[in-house]
Parts: sequence; C-alpha cells; structure tokens
Amino acid sequence: MMLYAIVRIRGTVDVRPEVESTLSMLRLRRKFAASLYPSTLQGLNGMLKVIENWATWGEIELDTLEELLRRRGRLIGDKPITDDWVKEKLGLSSVREFAEKLLNGELMYHKLEPLGIKPFFRLHPPRGGFKGSIKKHYGAGGELGYRGKAINDLLKRMI
Repeated sequence: MMLYAIVRIRGTVDVRPEVESTLSMLRLRRKFAASLYPSTLQGLNGMLKVIENWATWGEIELDTLEELLRRRGRLIGDKPITDDWVKEKLGLSSVREFAEKLLNGELMYHKLEPLGIKPFFRLHPPRGGFKGSIKKHYGAGGELGYRGKAINDLLKRMI
C-alpha cells in the first residue's frame, strides 16, 4: 500500500461541475491545497482520473511526510500538529511515528477529522516556479497528473 499526496495546481475558474465536486470530495477546494489518501482507497483511481487536468499526485516518502505534518499540518483553530499533541491524542511518541503509521496504512489521515485535524494542507506556490506548463501532463513536459516519486520534490518546494 502506498500513500498518495494529491495537490491541486489549477484554480477555480471554468471548472466543470463534476470535476469541482470530485475536487471538493478530495478536500482540494482551492489552489495549492494538498491531501493524503491511501492508494488502496476504493474509488480513488476513478476520482484521480476525473481531476487529472486540475491536480497532480504521487507516492509521498517518510521524510517529506514528516516535514509536511510538522510545518503545514493544522488542527482546528489553526494550531500546528506537535509531538505533544500526537502523544496526548494518538498515544504515539512523535510526529515521525505518526507519519510512519500513515505510510503503513495503520492510520488514515482523512479519518482523523473527529480528533481536530484538518484533512488538508495549505501550501505555498512552489519556490522556483513550476518547471513545465500547468496545462500539460507530467509525462508531456507539464505538471498535471500522476508523477510518482517526483511529487516529493514538488512538495518540498511548496512547504
């Protein structure tokens, strides 16, 4: 099982209703929002197919996930996710252990909302800009669609 990081790259203008509702279901309601879902989630591949012209996704690695949780993970009230909060609410030793459990599939990030975790991340535009067009697919020299492990480079520039 892999954990996909999904990042919305394009804005809110001229979005077809079915694409808008799919982005909303994936908690990607604005530009440069990211969310985490396990690759085995039922129906996820179909949803990614619908939004492939609006977002990019790939397999996130442990170090990138830990940095994303520490620097961009938020609780209700715009408070950061800290080691203390993870110890108190989840009974885990640190944010790194939390990240490991997410990668192993023992915890699902989108199901932790009742504990006060916001199920999405607000990111900056990438430092250094996008390398390709935001209207072409990754394989064709653009930024959209599936990009595999290369998502980690993009996320590090956006955190």
